Amino acid sequence: MTVSNWENGEFQVSDDPERLDLDTIHEFLALHSNWARGIPRSTLEKSIRNSLSFGVFHGSKQVGFARVISDSATVAYLGDVFIVPEYRGRGLAKWLMQCIVSHSDLQNLRRWILVTENAHGLYRKYGFTQLARPDRFMELHTPDVYMRASRDEDR
Repeated sequence: MTVSNWENGEFQVSDDPERLDLDTIHEFLALHSNWARGIPRSTLEKSIRNSLSFGVFHGSKQVGFARVISDSATVAYLGDVFIVPEYRGRGLAKWLMQCIVSHSDLQNLRRWILVTENAHGLYRKYGFTQLARPDRFMELHTPDVYMRASRDEDR
């Protein structure tokens, strides 16, 4: 597996899974995200193992993250994108997106998909649009799956 790294001043983006700070990622997603609140650490680790993950780093400190689930041929799903609050407003999310969409394993895909509540403006800059044919898309969505799993573990 070839590792890709990008540098921008004092910041780096890397797809090296060995550099990821799982504590930082888990804390943000489990406690501060609205889409993965309560995610068990084991579920996060499994999701990262099965994705192309990108870390944003300030020196050795991880300050952002995103992951892509893809067959590297036809489709990619972008998820779990975040920059920690104290590093927002520096253009890091835009730069992270530039790194992701330029990644050599993610070229010439027929479709990219993502779900976002409030970052439409960011993703539009990279070609994402509202669904042209939402009537063709379906989902099986279980938003409280992590909370249910933790309640089951408590029994």
